[in-house]
Amino acid sequence: MIPLDDSPQAVALRTAYDQQIRTRPGSAKGGSVDHLGHLIRRTGFEGDGFVQFLGGVDGAELDQLIADQVAYFSERQAKFEWKYYTHDLPADLPDRLTRAGFVPEEEECLLIGDVAELPTEVVLPEGVRLREITERADLERMQAMEEEVWGYSHDWLPDALSRAIADDDPATVIVAETDEDDPKVVCASWVRFHTGTDFASLWGGSTLAEWRGKGIYRAHVAYRRNLAAERGYRYLQVDASPDSRGILARLGLRPVSVTIPYIWKP
Repeated sequence: MIPLDDSPQAVALRTAYDQQIRTRPGSAKGGSVDHLGHLIRRTGFEGDGFVQFLGGVDGAELDQLIADQVAYFSERQAKFEWKYYTHDLPADLPDRLTRAGFVPEEEECLLIGDVAELPTEVVLPEGVRLREITERADLERMQAMEEEVWGYSHDWLPDALSRAIADDDPATVIVAETDEDDPKVVCASWVRFHTGTDFASLWGGSTLAEWRGKGIYRAHVAYRRNLAAERGYRYLQVDASPDSRGILARLGLRPVSVTIPYIWKP
């Protein structure tokens, strides 16, 4: 784990994220969104849920708030995620969630960068090009690449990205592919533009094993940074896995917190 940045600049970035992104109700398309004062609760297409904690409550009141969410999703026989950030208060929130039956999953690092401070040059190896995609056939080619990388089904991906492209917070999907008559997708990512905020967020970035170490992921970051700058966004944010957090920090994004999904299942 790379150390977190606790500089005044990093704290200011984290504060902006908490104020602008974590407090947003988000889209209710295909589900429901409830703003409950101390948290925002989203229920998705198939009943599964997500809770964004906003703070400002402790002790027995917090325990009751947690119990209320468990009761809500228990009645619906649906699992849900309480997304915990390590800078959240109170400090014993993870213990309270665990006692309520939540199970922590793999942690990610929240990194944020000022667009003006991030690399702009898109450098690709010979024989590789970047292209923005929207068509179903291209999204299915991207799906095939993801399945080759991860070894399990990504059959949800074309539909999810088609919705994201048309969402109120629109996404732009980018692939790196070989420059030949029958091109092969070797890396893919997307960026979402959070309307009404200073933030765009980075997603994906999977690369086929034989194409790693050639600067393709870096090129994806720079390309998406440039898209954000063209649209007037000030910050880039990403929840990074262990595979990418180091390279993102070297590119200038600051690690400001760690996020852990706490999952409750009926």
